[in-house]
Amino acid sequence: MRITVVGDVLLDVDINGAATRLSPDAPVPVVDVADIRRRAGGAGLVATLLAQDGHNVALVTALGNDDGASHVRRALSGVAVLAGAPLAPTPTKTRVRIGTHPMVRFDEGCAPAPVPPSTGEMLAAIASAEAVVVADYGRGITANPDIRTALAEAARRVPVVWDPHPAGSEPAAGVAFVTPNLSEATASAKAGGLERSRTGAEEAGRYLLEKWGSAAVLVTMGEDGALLLSAGGAAESIPAPKTNVSDPCGAGDRLAGSLAVHLGLGVEPAQAAARAVEDASAFLAAGGAAALAEVGEAPAASPAVELKGLELLETGDLHPDGAQLAKSIREAGGTVVATGGCFDLLHAGHARTLAAARSMGDCLIVCLNSDESVRRLKGPHRPIVSVEDRAELLLALECVDAVVVFGEDTPEACLAQIRPDVWVKGGDYSPEELPEARIISAWGGQCVTVPFHPARSTSGLAAALAKVS
Repeated sequence: MRITVVGDVLLDVDINGAATRLSPDAPVPVVDVADIRRRAGGAGLVATLLAQDGHNVALVTALGNDDGASHVRRALSGVAVLAGAPLAPTPTKTRVRIGTHPMVRFDEGCAPAPVPPSTGEMLAAIASAEAVVVADYGRGITANPDIRTALAEAARRVPVVWDPHPAGSEPAAGVAFVTPNLSEATASAKAGGLERSRTGAEEAGRYLLEKWGSAAVLVTMGEDGALLLSAGGAAESIPAPKTNVSDPCGAGDRLAGSLAVHLGLGVEPAQAAARAVEDASAFLAAGGAAALAEVGEAPAASPAVELKGLELLETGDLHPDGAQLAKSIREAGGTVVATGGCFDLLHAGHARTLAAARSMGDCLIVCLNSDESVRRLKGPHRPIVSVEDRAELLLALECVDAVVVFGEDTPEACLAQIRPDVWVKGGDYSPEELPEARIISAWGGQCVTVPFHPARSTSGLAAALAKVS
């Protein structure tokens, strides 16, 4: 199914560890960190879950170029990201867990932000969807007038499920479902003047049903399930399966996405709501958002997704997903080849090296340094060409099958996901001297070097261009 998710993206960071002693400085536990996981949160989590279910997902959001955004992009494997430039940093929520128990959460950059702009591609993704999920986290994307108009028009044709936020915008009129939790529903009803004695789930839900003009309101109530209210119908209680839950993070995102899918498949509203509650419970029983894979580990859909004539490349930074391609090639008995670098100002030396690398196997995946990574390695005046353009130029070469963008100083995490059979680099040193040799050998891969081509380099090309500019 073609699903468009509209909303605000966050970066969720989970710091997991064990605590066996108290700090000598204060009576607080000392957490020995076992791992740190980063994933896309907010609308990004909705999109991730739907992509993992095999749907063609487009995400309409605001996403910048800071470090948080680079982590988010890599986490959105399998999702076509259509983003306007935000006017604020990427909001980050960091949770510290001891075992399965959350201990504390730190929020950064989560204050209200100005309304971000929209693009024609973003509006086209809404217009072409078979179902729409709005994940409003109060960061302004749903306040954009053009996006609101597109959502109201979409609601006349396809199911639109709106997951509201206290600091967000009112749902567009005519949407199929609005899914506030009980505290959000009662707070909104009280703010609207409903008498304090009449702020139970049903009263609040009916108030919001009339106020928002939606076809239905589904008030979620945690372990107590949900309450469905629709115009002219009696309230329907939907029980939730009994589940042991240590952290409910992500339940609302799972529910909203599942509800849109069931409605898009033609399931009648009450049954769709019941199935969505079951899906959310099953999601929590499996560990919830905390059990999701680290950045780059989420499975991807096909290399491209078609949106009414638009061809939108998928994965972490809008490029075909290397991990999925590598898996497919290996399963077919082929050889996966990878190489990496900045590839700033593509020149003949790059083209020769890439062509040589592609000849060594059945696909070539390029691990490409992000703009932030290039700046750290090359200095503040690099890269000359943005990561989007560098990736597009590489993908235009017949010998390159996929590009994966990484934000670290080395491609080790990227390589761990791709697990190439052959790692190719240009240089005058032996393969054993390559810094990636250790990790490549861990799964039986081999390192190969090809010689540099004299007088062909990005620095030399940049210097020559400076003379004629």
